[in-house]
Amino acid sequence: MMSNKYLEALQARTSQDDYRKLCALDNPKVHQAIAEAAELCNPDRVFICSDTPDEIAHIRNMAIVSREESAALATPGHTFHFDGPQDQGRDRGVTRFLVPKGDSLSKALNQIDRDEGLAEVKGLLRDAMKGRTMIVRFLTLGPASSPFTVHCLECTDSWYVAHSVDLLYRKGYQAFCQAGPETEFFQTLHSAGKLDDNMVSLEPDKKRIYIDYLTNTVYSVNNQYAGNSVGFKKLALRLAIRKAHQEGWLAEHFMMMGVRGPGDRKTYLAGAFPSACGKTSTAMLPGETILADDISYVRNIDGVCRAVNIEAGIFGIIHDVNPEDDPLIYQVLTSPGEIIFSNVLIKDAKPWWLGMGCELPKSGMNYSGYWYEGKTDETGEKIPPAHKNARYTVALKALPNCDSELENPLGVELSGIMYGGRDYRGYVPVQQGFSWEHGIIAYGAALETETTFALVEEEGKYEINIMSIQDFISIPLGQYLKNYLEFGKGLKKAPLIFGVNYFLRDLKTGEFLNDRRDKHVWVKWMELRAHNDAEAIKSPTGWLPKYEDLRQLFRQVLGKDYTKEDYLKQFTIRVPENLAKIERVERFYREKVADTPAEVFRVLDEQRQRLLQAKERFGDYISPESFER
Repeated sequence: MMSNKYLEALQARTSQDDYRKLCALDNPKVHQAIAEAAELCNPDRVFICSDTPDEIAHIRNMAIVSREESAALATPGHTFHFDGPQDQGRDRGVTRFLVPKGDSLSKALNQIDRDEGLAEVKGLLRDAMKGRTMIVRFLTLGPASSPFTVHCLECTDSWYVAHSVDLLYRKGYQAFCQAGPETEFFQTLHSAGKLDDNMVSLEPDKKRIYIDYLTNTVYSVNNQYAGNSVGFKKLALRLAIRKAHQEGWLAEHFMMMGVRGPGDRKTYLAGAFPSACGKTSTAMLPGETILADDISYVRNIDGVCRAVNIEAGIFGIIHDVNPEDDPLIYQVLTSPGEIIFSNVLIKDAKPWWLGMGCELPKSGMNYSGYWYEGKTDETGEKIPPAHKNARYTVALKALPNCDSELENPLGVELSGIMYGGRDYRGYVPVQQGFSWEHGIIAYGAALETETTFALVEEEGKYEINIMSIQDFISIPLGQYLKNYLEFGKGLKKAPLIFGVNYFLRDLKTGEFLNDRRDKHVWVKWMELRAHNDAEAIKSPTGWLPKYEDLRQLFRQVLGKDYTKEDYLKQFTIRVPENLAKIERVERFYREKVADTPAEVFRVLDEQRQRLLQAKERFGDYISPESFER
C-alpha cells in the first residue's frame, strides 16, 4: 500500500517509461525516498536512469547541453567543468552530522541538532529544482552480489553530478531490481541551487552538506564540487563507518595497490593518506597495479583480511601530475578517452594545470571566468591559472595498470597497510610497526599532517588526522579506534602496519630529504617485509630498513645510486621531535576524545620510554646503525 501511494505521487512527474522503471523496483522505501525528494524539491520532471547505454549517453549529452560541462577540447572524450570560486574543495565548516537529542558524537566532529539541521537544509532545498529535471541514479558501493555490497541512490538536478557518478561508481539499477524489498541503501539528495550565467552555484554562502545517520541520507545544496555533491565519496563514507561499526568490519580512506615482488608474485598493500599527501601517486606507481585510490571496505572473511574498492573510478587531484613524476596518469590524461577536468585552465582547446611540467598560457578560461596573468580576486589575492585542487574524473578501467581483481566479489587479501601524512619534522620515510596494535596507534591514530589545498580553509596548519579519516567518523572516535584494534585480534594473520612520510625535511636547510620517486623504493621494501624477504633494524619507533637492502632496491627500481649519507639523513631517529609528537598526540586524545582506549596511551608511553632510553645511550639524533650494535 505504501509503495502504491508513493508511486502514484511520482506518476505525474515521470514519463510512462520512467514510471515503468520505478514499478520494477520492489522496494517501497526507494519509492518513498524519490517521491519525498520530488515533493520537497519540486522538479518539473523526474528522470529514472536504468543504466542503458542510451540513457548514459543522454546524461553525458545533457551535461554539455546544460553547459555544466563543455566538450570544447581537442582531445576526443574530454570535457571540462568549473565550480565557483568559493566551491573548490571539501568545506568542513558547512559539513555537519545531524545529531538527534540524546545522542552525542566527539567534540572533534562538526555537528548540529538534527531537528534544527533538517529544518534548515530542507528549507534550502524546497523548490530548488523547479524548472529542472531531477535525475535519479542507482549505484552500488563495491561489486554487486558481494559481501561488501552497499546499495546507493542519488537524486540530483546536476547533469554534471549524474555524469560523474557514472565514471566513479558501479551501475546499480539491476542490483536494485534484484534486491529484496527490505534492502537497506544509502541515499543522497543534492541540488546545485541557483546558478549564474556560467552555470555555477550562485549562493555559496548558503552551501550546506548535512549527514543524517538515522536515515542513511546525505543532504547537499548550493554546491557543485564533486567532493560535496557526489554523495558517495567522503559523505557516504561517514554512513559506512557507522554501518561497519554495527556489523564488525572497517570502512576506510584507503588506496590499494598490487605490488610486484620476486618470482612474479603480487602483494596487495593499502594506504591511508590525507588529500594531497601522496596517496594517488603511490597507488599509480609504474610497474605496479592500482586497485583503489580513495575508499575501501575491509572485512574478516574466514580469518583473512580482505578488501574491495567501493568505487570504480578516480576523482583525483591533478596538481603536479607531470610526465616525469606520474607518467602513467599523465599519459591517460593526455590521450583520447572519457575524462572530466574540473577547475583547470582552458586555452587552445586544451586543459592546463599547475605543475604539469611545462610553461602555462598567460590567459584563458578558468573557475574565475576569463583569466589573465596578474588577475586578482575581491580580496586582492592573485588568482592562479588553475586551482591547486583542480581535479580529473576517470574510470579506473581506462587505466592500463588497473588491477585485474577490481570486480572480484571477495576482494583481495591485504598483506600490509601504510599510514602517511605531511610530517616535516619527525618520522622517517618508512618504518614497520612492531605489531598490529603498535602500528595502528603509533602511525594511524597518531597520524599528524599539515592541512592542504584540498580543504576550504587555511593551509599550513598542523593537526592530528586519525587514520586520515577523522573528518568522516560518525561514531565516537574512541569507539572507532577500539573497533580497529578488535578487528586485528580476530584475524588469523593481520596485515603488517607501516608508517610512511614523504615530506621529511632537513632540520637545518629545510630541504626535502625524499625525492618524489623514492616512494617506489619504500613500497618495494614493504612488499619484501610482508614475505620476510628483508631484514630490519629495531628502533624506538619501529622496524627500519637496512642500508644494503635499500641500496639494492634503489638500483633495481630507480636505476640510481643510494648513498650512505642519504640513508643516514633520512633514517636518523630525531628524539626531540618524536617526543614532542607524542605530547601533541596525547594532548589531542585527552582533550578531544573522552572515550580513548587505554591501549592508545599505553602504546604511546611505551614509545616515549624507548625514545628516552635511546637518548640516554646515543643522544638526541641517532643513526639507524647505532641500533645494529
